[in-house]
Amino acid sequence: MTAEPASNALPDAESAALARASAQELSQLLHERPEADRARVTLDGRDLVLPRQALALLRDLLADMAQGHAVTIVPTHAELTTQQAANMLNISRPHLIKLLENGEIQFTKTGSHRRIRYEDIVAYKQAQRTESRRLLAELAEQAQDDNLGY
Repeated sequence: MTAEPASNALPDAESAALARASAQELSQLLHERPEADRARVTLDGRDLVLPRQALALLRDLLADMAQGHAVTIVPTHAELTTQQAANMLNISRPHLIKLLENGEIQFTKTGSHRRIRYEDIVAYKQAQRTESRRLLAELAEQAQDDNLGY
């Protein structure tokens, strides 16, 4: 399977507006037809049949574009380099290496190179987010108990 080269460029205002309108329309169609498991799309006079999962993914992609975000699609089974994983987590590569070596994130080695599965990065990120929310709730409860006015 070949794909067009990915662009990490942010969408311009016109593209963002088109993405917003398309996402809204697609979201409405998916909502109105929950039983539909595929859709016919015409592109330059050619009919394509897309599965519902692809339409839902397209809706989500368009919604992100509408907010002015650049979007990258990564298969869940993909293996990332340490730099790619660090970028996803918004941390430095040396800090990621420490997390890997401490066993906080699983990885494999290919020769001397570490590879991290995308799904392991997502799981770590979700666990961190959950822990942050728990700690924030704990702090808010403590502030209430101490009558700090929060």
